[in-house]
Amino acid sequence: MATTSYPSRPGGGSDGVRSRLFARRSLDSLVAEPDEGSEEQHLKRAVGATQLTALGIGGTIGTGIFVVIGEGASLAGPAVVLSFVLAAVACMFSALSYAELASSIPVSGSAYTYSYATLGELVAWIIGWDLILEYGVSVAGIAVGWGGNLNAFLDSAFSWELPTAIAHSPEDGGIFNLPAVFIVLAITTVLVIGVRESARVNLIMVGIKLLILVFFIIVAFANFSSGNLTPFAPEGRDGVVSAAAVIFFAFIGFDAISTGSEEARNPKKDLPIALLASLGICTVFYVLVSLGAVGLASTDQLSGSDAPLAAALDEGAGISWAAGLLAFGALVAITSVCLVILFGQTRIFYSMCRDGLLPPRLARISPHFGTPALLTVGLGLLVALLAALVPLSEIVKLVNIGTLFAFILVNAGVIILKYTRPDFPRPYRVPLNPLLPLLGIGFAIYLMTDLPATTWIRFGVWMLVGLVIYSSYGYRNSRLRREPERAA
Repeated sequence: MATTSYPSRPGGGSDGVRSRLFARRSLDSLVAEPDEGSEEQHLKRAVGATQLTALGIGGTIGTGIFVVIGEGASLAGPAVVLSFVLAAVACMFSALSYAELASSIPVSGSAYTYSYATLGELVAWIIGWDLILEYGVSVAGIAVGWGGNLNAFLDSAFSWELPTAIAHSPEDGGIFNLPAVFIVLAITTVLVIGVRESARVNLIMVGIKLLILVFFIIVAFANFSSGNLTPFAPEGRDGVVSAAAVIFFAFIGFDAISTGSEEARNPKKDLPIALLASLGICTVFYVLVSLGAVGLASTDQLSGSDAPLAAALDEGAGISWAAGLLAFGALVAITSVCLVILFGQTRIFYSMCRDGLLPPRLARISPHFGTPALLTVGLGLLVALLAALVPLSEIVKLVNIGTLFAFILVNAGVIILKYTRPDFPRPYRVPLNPLLPLLGIGFAIYLMTDLPATTWIRFGVWMLVGLVIYSSYGYRNSRLRREPERAA
């Protein structure tokens, strides 16, 4: 394979600088990298298809299913069921692209690694820096939500809540959010101990929340009232599409599976199965739960409640104690999401350190645990501090723009590889390429245009900070500067 040639002088002309900024990692070197060096220098391959699928479900089914139905029903009425289907289809295009790249390039890093191989180092840095923010803010926001749901569970089960001073951030009238700090540090500890142990804990939590949703579905269909489905779509097609745009974000999280590519025992087979199976399972549960909810209660009852599923059981089935059960389910659901997303953030950061774009010493693998322990603890402490003190009501919207940006680049990467490396082995191929990846890009761009201007401004500021770090450290210390044989 041809090797990129670099000028001997740092300022070797604009063409030389451009070639280095957009230098791509060799696909062959990427695939070989996880097995290079001693056992202590790379992550352990310890999880199979079941655990990976559970990671996808754990990262996807969170508070969204417990609360977003009410907001969707206010926009689409009973046709919110179709909105869930439409949102799932929109995600499926990107899931197919993730499946192809994850099976072909089974290396830790997800969209960052795929961009490095297809679009070049500068784009890879941008998406990696973007994902560090997205995942970090997401975990902090989820942890804050965990604290709120803990209080809701304590109130419904024991008629007692934690004092405001230690249960809320200064923004909300407290001193610091102790429950949010607790859950982040607890999950950080599990992630340090090992990926196999983390996957087992997540598998248990996924089982619990799915059982609670099965309970809701059974009760809902046993007390189903078809009269609640009329009129089915009071706002017509526009209402269904508007609700789908809101519901789309309840599906985000399945992509975290690809960050664990390097720890899959049989990545070429297991990763496509896990990505598509987790999205399919989540879609089935979402559709059944939403159909059961609109069959149990009216649209007004669902949209007027902060806990629409509990309200549906109370109004439609007379189960007043359901609030406590569903609050517990939301608590477990949020915990598993937090674990999966923080896991994903550590693996992306790890990949960037290994490539020299961030300090490599941070990514050292613990010989005892087989995980990047120092990196995991450092990120866990930063996220805990963010969750305890920083106002998150607006900044969490950065999660949406970061995820959609990643979807665009992953879909683009599949198209580029189709034409630049048609001979490269692909255990799984996206059907109708480039049509389906282009549809994935189109859906992502459409949803990004609906985000507020303040989100774009904050995103731009974060990107500028990242470019300063890249130009002052990453560009000079990249492994492609030191080991040009790794370039495409």
